Amino acid sequence: MSVSEPDRSGLGAFLRSRRERLAPQDVGLPERGRRRTPGLRREEVAELAGIGTDWYIRLEQGRSVIPSPATVGALAAALRLDAAEQAHLQALAGAFVQEPFVRERAPDGLRNLVETLDRPAYLTGRRWDLLAWSPAAADLFADFGAWAEEDRNVLVYLLLDPGARRLFGHGWADQARHLVGRFRAARDLRPADPAFDRLTARLLRGCPEFGAWWDRHDVREAGGAGTKVLHTPDRGALRFDYATFQADEDPALCLTVYTQAGRQPQPPAKESP
Repeated sequence: MSVSEPDRSGLGAFLRSRRERLAPQDVGLPERGRRRTPGLRREEVAELAGIGTDWYIRLEQGRSVIPSPATVGALAAALRLDAAEQAHLQALAGAFVQEPFVRERAPDGLRNLVETLDRPAYLTGRRWDLLAWSPAAADLFADFGAWAEEDRNVLVYLLLDPGARRLFGHGWADQARHLVGRFRAARDLRPADPAFDRLTARLLRGCPEFGAWWDRHDVREAGGAGTKVLHTPDRGALRFDYATFQADEDPALCLTVYTQAGRQPQPPAKESP
């Protein structure tokens, strides 16, 4: 691959993963003989999208072909992609060669803001590295200041720290899957970046569930807001509302703020027999 030619292996892998999850009946096609592998055949996707089979095969192979916006839209419709998946496909199709990732540094003003907030809050970069956090965040999640810099990462905390599993309780798997989907969306745009490769390999080694989630190629949209129930060791189950904000200085920097919404109701005690 030349220095000016983007690596499109991520595009091919994503198309293949979406094709393999569909059955002919999902898209209104008749069953055409026995299938050796699950999912639609390549020629069926090409037929649905109105493009040539050879062209589609080259896309799945990660060859140096660039689909037009109309082709991307047709593929998204053929593969029944949701909004997040369609946005990811568009990003992959337009991906370009990038400089190797370097861990960001929090701007002084933004760092000071985060560190003086009276509630759990933290600032992350495009690889979910923790760049700044409030004292309340360290109290609620972990003492990130005592961690080595390479360990200060939301994915490392959530997927590899046993304390995170205890804190998120029954909601841990849903939270972890969602974050893996967001990481997959970012990682696919940097298919040969050493920093992303190292983090992916570390998660594969350390989290038993990560490999299966990763192989699904599910992607999630960044940002958003919602509610999480966290099971603290000294205060019991607490409900937090959270919201995320992009920094004006660099949209890759994301501020997440938690606000306690009240104590999670506990089930009534059972009467003694």
